[in-house]
Amino acid sequence: MPEPFDALALPSTPADPDPAFAEQLRDDLRRLILNGAEMTTTETTHAQAGALTPYLVVTDARAALDFYVEVFGARRRSEPIVMDDGRVGHAELDIGGSVLMLAEEFPELGNVVAPEGGALVRVEVPDPIGAARRAVELGAELLRPVEDRGYGLNGVIRDPYGQRWLVGKAAPQAKTPGERTYRHGEAGYFTFQVPDEVRAKAFYGAVLGWQFNQGSLPTAWRIEGHGLPGGLWGGAELQTGWKLMFAVDDLEAALDRVRAQGGRAGEVENPPYGRTADCADDQGIEFWLWEQPRT
Repeated sequence: MPEPFDALALPSTPADPDPAFAEQLRDDLRRLILNGAEMTTTETTHAQAGALTPYLVVTDARAALDFYVEVFGARRRSEPIVMDDGRVGHAELDIGGSVLMLAEEFPELGNVVAPEGGALVRVEVPDPIGAARRAVELGAELLRPVEDRGYGLNGVIRDPYGQRWLVGKAAPQAKTPGERTYRHGEAGYFTFQVPDEVRAKAFYGAVLGWQFNQGSLPTAWRIEGHGLPGGLWGGAELQTGWKLMFAVDDLEAALDRVRAQGGRAGEVENPPYGRTADCADDQGIEFWLWEQPRT
């Protein structure tokens, strides 16, 4: 009686699979790919539980890949998986460390481009205005111009392949005056006091490209993104113009000098970034004095 394992020593003989089995296998593979099942590519996707990965359906995956690389600075993660009929069944891009998956339309499986672009996907780019301009040059439709509405630059486009994008750049995280050491007499923070902060935000945002984050008061806004350590503060009762915060080595000694020179020295306050006092010089011009925490 022959040993069953003797067959392993024989040369391999190709065999044609049953046609029905082969078609079923191809159909199963299509469904796994297009429904986003776990699969192996040249780079393995490691997603934590609860993580979200956009999976787009586009009209032309090959052109869309080129578009996203050009406009969003995306990086190709692998070669697209192409089905027997030439349609792209799966492709992956890396955009800022996030994975974007896409495929072409497969109506027979229910995968089609959603009306009006479907879900709005946000993408962070270094230059939203430039990215939107380049997108339009490549055939995208500008649905909403890029502008700052108080939470960073944002605009909406529809790419030539049916997908809508919220192209944006978040306003940088606020920096406190105490994040660096200032010399005695050096200006460490600037507050631009204006009668109407809404008008000032619109004006300086358009002219200088300033971005704003909400401050500690409803009419106070941090100026972000341009290396200016300061804020915008609105109110009819405020002295209009720039109000500076000057670093001093010894706050009490500096307040004594303010009084000796005919100025006004306010009460000492203790914010998280040191000790401050609201003052005015002998002509009524307001400023702050600030003593940094000693390390």
